[in-house]
Amino acid sequence: MDKYSPQEIEKKWQDKWEADSAFKTEMDETRPKYYALEMFPYPSGNLHMGHVRNYSIGDVMARYKTMEGFNVLHPMGFDSFGMPAENAAIKHNVKPSDWTFSNIENMKRQQRSMGLSYDWDREAITCTPEYYKWTQWLFELFYKKGLAYKKKASVNWCDTCGTVLANEQVIDGKCWRCDSEVQKKDLSQWFLKITDYADVLLKDLDKLKGWPERVKTMQDNWIGRSEGLEFEMPVEGMEEKLSVYTTRPDTAYGITFVALAAENPLVEKICENNPKAAEIKAFCDKVRNQSEMERTSSESEKEGIFTGVYAINPFNGNKAQLWVTNYVLADYGTGAVMGVPSGDQRDWMFAKKYDLPIILTLQPKGKELKLEEMDAAYTDKDGVLVNSGKFTGMEIHKAMSGIIDEAEAQGFGKRKVNYRLRDWLISRQRYWGAPIPVIHCPHCGEVLVPEEDLPVRLPEDVSFDSGALSPLATSEAFVNCKCPKCGADAKRETDTMDTFICSSWYYLRYTDPKNDKAPFAKDKVNYWAPVDQYIGGIEHAILHLLYSRFFTKVLHDAGLVDFDEPFSNLLTQGMVLKDGSKMSKSKGNVVSPEEIIAKYGADTARLFILFAAPVDRDLEWSDQGVEGAFRFLGRVWRILDHFEDMVKAGKDEYDVAALTKEEKELRRVLHVTIKKVTEDIRDRFMFNTAISSIMELVNAAYAFQDKELNAGLAREFAAALIKMLAPFAPHITEELWSNLFGEGSVHQQQWPKYEEEATKLAEIEIVLQINGKVRDRITLPADIDRAAMEEAVKELPRAKELTEGKTIVKVICVPKKLVNIVVK
Repeated sequence: MDKYSPQEIEKKWQDKWEADSAFKTEMDETRPKYYALEMFPYPSGNLHMGHVRNYSIGDVMARYKTMEGFNVLHPMGFDSFGMPAENAAIKHNVKPSDWTFSNIENMKRQQRSMGLSYDWDREAITCTPEYYKWTQWLFELFYKKGLAYKKKASVNWCDTCGTVLANEQVIDGKCWRCDSEVQKKDLSQWFLKITDYADVLLKDLDKLKGWPERVKTMQDNWIGRSEGLEFEMPVEGMEEKLSVYTTRPDTAYGITFVALAAENPLVEKICENNPKAAEIKAFCDKVRNQSEMERTSSESEKEGIFTGVYAINPFNGNKAQLWVTNYVLADYGTGAVMGVPSGDQRDWMFAKKYDLPIILTLQPKGKELKLEEMDAAYTDKDGVLVNSGKFTGMEIHKAMSGIIDEAEAQGFGKRKVNYRLRDWLISRQRYWGAPIPVIHCPHCGEVLVPEEDLPVRLPEDVSFDSGALSPLATSEAFVNCKCPKCGADAKRETDTMDTFICSSWYYLRYTDPKNDKAPFAKDKVNYWAPVDQYIGGIEHAILHLLYSRFFTKVLHDAGLVDFDEPFSNLLTQGMVLKDGSKMSKSKGNVVSPEEIIAKYGADTARLFILFAAPVDRDLEWSDQGVEGAFRFLGRVWRILDHFEDMVKAGKDEYDVAALTKEEKELRRVLHVTIKKVTEDIRDRFMFNTAISSIMELVNAAYAFQDKELNAGLAREFAAALIKMLAPFAPHITEELWSNLFGEGSVHQQQWPKYEEEATKLAEIEIVLQINGKVRDRITLPADIDRAAMEEAVKELPRAKELTEGKTIVKVICVPKKLVNIVVK
């Protein structure tokens, strides 16, 4: 064989795989299926090393499972709607579609250069009408089921991006995409009722045995289920009742004030004929311009304004001051929080700042609290009630239930389950997204676009200078239409859908990507899905993964799929770092995959990135590590080149008993390696240790570089080594297989099987200890029993020498390891 030249080999095999449609997949009921999927990328134009890691992990699993005999689906596509394309169009005066498809072509070229085993016939590109027709169809399905609705709401607005954001897209008060401060605006927006599925999304986390606990905990916390009491407090001097929700009903007798959100509708009514109206409204305007993070942070200053109005505590008739505050949000609970300074630290700080009354409601067991001695609220859920009417002296947990019972019996309250999760805001005032298929008729109201008229296509005669309006609103040909019901002049909806809608069902489209009659055929989706192994970043734990679970459950309830969770197993890979930081252009620490592939080849890039760290940990980039991976592949090439004649002369069946002692040891290492690599890939995703084991095997083989090796063993060794390395380094192994074995692709061969008997040592080394100190060693048969091992060690000349004339107190025998003779 010639010298290892990755540039020649890789291009050769990539062209052949493409010409042969090597990775094309169809349904096959005779084989078990395996659906391997990496999260599809946004077509930014260039892959980064994070992509390389993500795709390499998925490719290992796809290729390994194929060799295991599975019918493997391994598709790829592009999450291609979104703001960057629109911003590029504005900046460079190009069509978003032109910018997007140019980037897609470049990224596909890069993906092919990595030797990834994608079935490109199944490609899904979310910005094509063939795809977003079904995104619109699914929106209409949600609408018909009462799960899509429009309402005026206080929404998260990003001025930089010129659009609204879902709650999940606001991170620490900033836009998830551009990091700008997020403000609140009142706009009429479209929502999906994900809250209708809150309970089942929470409960079914228990089904996800193959998901990281960290991800499940993040979703659990985001859904934020709490059980408590919702009760009404009459407002003094008004025909109004204020609804309050609390998870601490045991403190209800200690209410001294009620904190209202600035957006609570009661505030407007309080301002009618109120001498403080102007002051209250000014405070509300100030609060509404604060970010949610500012308002809810435990570190931020708690501010408020007294309205001059009181609410009546229905439990004891006490008056509670009504305050508008900056720390209550309108969309959690009822937008009103009862203030109990003695039991809540935030309320304590607020009461101390504004000199409000404090009533102690809880005493810890074995200790007496006195308000004059307290410098903080008592927040433990332990103790007995005080100053709480007939519940005084009752243990806290019994009192909680009793107080709720009392509210229900008196008719002013009820048990209530609440969630942190809010309905999913999906409207975007952007052009480059799937148009919402709704027509607004002055007579019929909201009317869905008839299914036969889908897709509602994006127009091209739009202006991007529309400020807070969607660019779609600038296209008269798009906006003006006829009502499908009555034929009257009507207007189209001009908002587009959040791109997370597109990615919430793409994994289903891959199962039937060319279907023009439905989003997917039921038999195909139920054959392939759910995804057996999903791979992507932890940053999608809430946004994409929660939305995808929601979509799947709705589609299951609609009878479109037979499963109710989209991803059976989830692997969240770590980031690729350089100089201790995540790679980014702004930091100037980006390593281009193309540079690495051009210099060392794709196999080296893949091998390094899978060997350098466990897949779920962050990986520190190392130029030396890349060089090391390249040198290792060169060693594999050279040792198999050395064995070439022996491999070709050898037979698949040969006399193992005829092997020399050294050859038997190499065969033992081979079968130990097969077992280790198989288990590391199949059971643990420990690709780094699998590669390490293969490296040790290659090192063991180098002992035979200057001597003959049994031809049968040489053939067995070469076949197993190439097969084990194939998922990690697909090009070099394809070339080696072709050179040495000639028939078929290595990636279609059966995965090597280990022989349990072959993994056992023929001989083992036993240590002699005298009084715990090592004095000698002896090699014995590996299957020797305890008694025989003890006798053999005692017969050693060194053992006799060191025990002569001494009393043997006892003999400690550790089978297959050591014999310790204790003497005095």
